[in-house]
Amino acid sequence: MKAAVFEGKDNIVVQEVPDPVLQDGELLLEIEACCICGADLRTYRHGHAKITPPRILGHEFCGTVVETRAADGPSVGDRVVMYIVIPCGQCKYCRAGRANLCVSRATMSYDFDGAFATHMKVPAKAVAGGHLFRVEADISSREMAISEPLGCAINAHHNRLNIGLKDVVAVIGAGPIGVMHALLARLQGAQKVFILDTSESRLEMAKAFDLDERIIVSSEGGHIERVKELTDGFGADVVIVACGSPHAQIDSLEIAAKAGRVEFFGGLPKSSPTAQLNTNHIHYKEITVSGSFSEKMSDFQAAQALVQSGRFPADKIVNKELPLEVITDGFHLMEEGKALKACINPQL
Repeated sequence: MKAAVFEGKDNIVVQEVPDPVLQDGELLLEIEACCICGADLRTYRHGHAKITPPRILGHEFCGTVVETRAADGPSVGDRVVMYIVIPCGQCKYCRAGRANLCVSRATMSYDFDGAFATHMKVPAKAVAGGHLFRVEADISSREMAISEPLGCAINAHHNRLNIGLKDVVAVIGAGPIGVMHALLARLQGAQKVFILDTSESRLEMAKAFDLDERIIVSSEGGHIERVKELTDGFGADVVIVACGSPHAQIDSLEIAAKAGRVEFFGGLPKSSPTAQLNTNHIHYKEITVSGSFSEKMSDFQAAQALVQSGRFPADKIVNKELPLEVITDGFHLMEEGKALKACINPQL
């Protein structure tokens, strides 16, 4: 089969690799769409401590079952999406229903070959654990492929931010994840939703969505004043940092209103994981700060159901589709802010 194999930093090679051979309990997917994640881009540029080359990356995917050796689960011909976290099921976090925090979790494209390929093998534990969800709706595979990152965004919202009709929401970061956060806030009834970014091109792409204000982030701090101006001086009730920037984390506390909720969704580089926060904002404004990582199966289930419902504009988020042979072009488009979400179709 054909696959894009990560060989090391700045080195992905599209080549013929052996077809997967199924063991008992496993099944084989023909991959119809696999979106490029920011984690894929970071791995391509810098490598990843948990990924040992050669490895087929890609974990935001949709495909059709073409072979199975599992007694239960999807049948040949079923189109499916997958919850990609494979937890141990025994640690304290798994037992508490927080499998995303499992101490020995395995993940597709990290511990198993992923979906930047014509075919991908699904481990038996994932099949038996109900990680595959059938696509019943008449919706494209490239749209369904955003179920995985959307589930991660839902994890940040559920039981943390409690966004409702009284809230003004500001999202820092207008990449695909930031847009998903903004759209989720809108679906939950937020009064107003603002999105901020340093990139004019990303803010231009955000015009495609029902948002109240697109704000350019400047070193002079005009974006902070703009949020206050738009909120009669109070600030935003909810601030979501959807980018890996210490400056954005610092700004979030400035932008937040009293009794506001701040979510650090984007992690910082491990080489520089700190930000000099003014914690007086947390103290005097009684701000609640939370973080989130990955997703639980319930988050993924909600995400794929939302996409299948047609109420989430997945078609506007995935705005570039490319064949596998030019996968690095997709990386460059996202890196340069020329695509909101690039999707690889290995069948082209």
